Amino acid sequence: MTDCEQWQLHGSAPLMYQRYLVPAITSLWAVDLLHRALPSAGERVLDLACGTGVVARIAAERMGSGQVVGVDINAGMLAIARSLPAPARPVIEWLEGSALALPLPSASFDLILCQLGLQFFPNRPTAVDEMWRVLVPHGRVAISVYSPIENTPATHALANALDLHVGPGASRTKRCEHDMSNPDELRELVGAAGFGYLLLGNTCDCNCSPRLWPS
Repeated sequence: MTDCEQWQLHGSAPLMYQRYLVPAITSLWAVDLLHRALPSAGERVLDLACGTGVVARIAAERMGSGQVVGVDINAGMLAIARSLPAPARPVIEWLEGSALALPLPSASFDLILCQLGLQFFPNRPTAVDEMWRVLVPHGRVAISVYSPIENTPATHALANALDLHVGPGASRTKRCEHDMSNPDELRELVGAAGFGYLLLGNTCDCNCSPRLWPS
């Protein structure tokens, strides 16, 4: 298991994540992801590796009707998600579960959203196979991943400083956030599961790269 795959937030970290990181950063990326994925009223939408649920909540607000489910393996993150205000309709269902064995029936979603989670799954091909399984025919998946760390000057400088001043390899956890930044690797991964793909690229003012694959 790599450092990427061990990454989880415990204790008070989920609350700090929601309080500081979500408003400043990940909510902006969520808006960009949903602008590309375009969930529609009445659709069935899965937010995979939902964390504290920012993607699911924004999707529900935009849809107004349908079904939204958030799945995450981290009980602490889900506890925060359940405690936050959400749209009255559609009601968001929060489920604890692994991306490698989704607690969901086959062919049950029109759209799967996964913001900055894919690189942390311990078996990415299995996770993508599970996405394929729970999608309806001609459903779609929108995945957001970090671009190369070299494209993000502040993060790159931080990683280099950790290695220099803390010790060789101290930046492993930070660098692993960018582990899925190679577009060819992403295309191969989703293609092996059966997806066709459309590379959307990155036009948002951040270091993530949203991509959309129709099945």
